[in-house]
Amino acid sequence: MIYFTQLIYLKDGQENTFNEFESVAIPLIAKYNGQLLFRLRPSENDYVEISMEKPYEIHFGTFQNEQDFQEFMKDEERKKFLHLKEQSIQSTLLVVGKKL
Repeated sequence: MIYFTQLIYLKDGQENTFNEFESVAIPLIAKYNGQLLFRLRPSENDYVEISMEKPYEIHFGTFQNEQDFQEFMKDEERKKFLHLKEQSIQSTLLVVGKKL
């Protein structure tokens, strides 16, 4: 089992485009033995301390293994909508780990 945390930083004014991409990508996670455990958009009051740029959204999820994650990334349906991701996302930080 692998876990992922993704910090997502959007381009200004691209929230709707980002949401359109997510409406396609998120349901595909289950097809590859994955699960989005939570998706949140932190507000200013949610931070106790921060020394980096605040992300627009944070995803935390899991896949059964690295191969399932790689297959999700190569999904043909997802690829059809990557232009929306590229249009809306400034950058992401992906952290992959395992439960200790």
